[in-house]
Amino acid sequence: MNNSSSRADILRRVRAALRHDPALAGERRNKVFEDLAAATEGPRPKLVGDLLERFCRCSQAMSSTVDRVSSIAEVPAAVARYLSAAGLPAVAVCWHEYASLDWAGAGLTVAARAARDDDLVGITGAFCAIAETGTLMLLSGPATAATTSLLPETHIAIVLAGRIVAGMEEGFALLRQEHGELPRAVNFISGPSRTGDIELTIVLGAHGPYRVHLVVVGAAPEA
Repeated sequence: MNNSSSRADILRRVRAALRHDPALAGERRNKVFEDLAAATEGPRPKLVGDLLERFCRCSQAMSSTVDRVSSIAEVPAAVARYLSAAGLPAVAVCWHEYASLDWAGAGLTVAARAARDDDLVGITGAFCAIAETGTLMLLSGPATAATTSLLPETHIAIVLAGRIVAGMEEGFALLRQEHGELPRAVNFISGPSRTGDIELTIVLGAHGPYRVHLVVVGAAPEA
């Protein structure tokens, strides 16, 4: 028996054991998608207070720092204040959607490109933010490089208050509503990178940014 017939025989026996009919694969796949779309939520804790306050409180509990501004035009000045207070360089990279902000007017040099390994500060937005856990939800894409939030020692995220949702369930529902399909990667960020692998001692910045600073823009959304 040659290799080709051996392989075919093995696959035939596997299919028989699994009662798998290749002709039904598409039908089964559609049934999975239908079941996912019709899935009901299990029990969840009810959030107390407004979403913005909850998000800020939980973010700070995860070692993020938080600043709040009224409009997107105030973001460069807020970022400049943070960098100056922390003794960090006034140089950064940002997502393309924020390239038009008046960074130079705030005394900053900001390039709209994906981060490289020598960039110290990365500025991103967020697809949405999770109030329940103080978590950012970021989607990868050509204009939203994941490296900008992962490579620099300092990650600054611009969070629109109107994009704060209660929980991850609402975050994924919003993703399905606005994008339909999942992007290549969905990254959840809850404060700086950390590890407790060595003697159970928490160390920040082990696998990513040492610092996460959030600039929250706008008023609180309704719960």
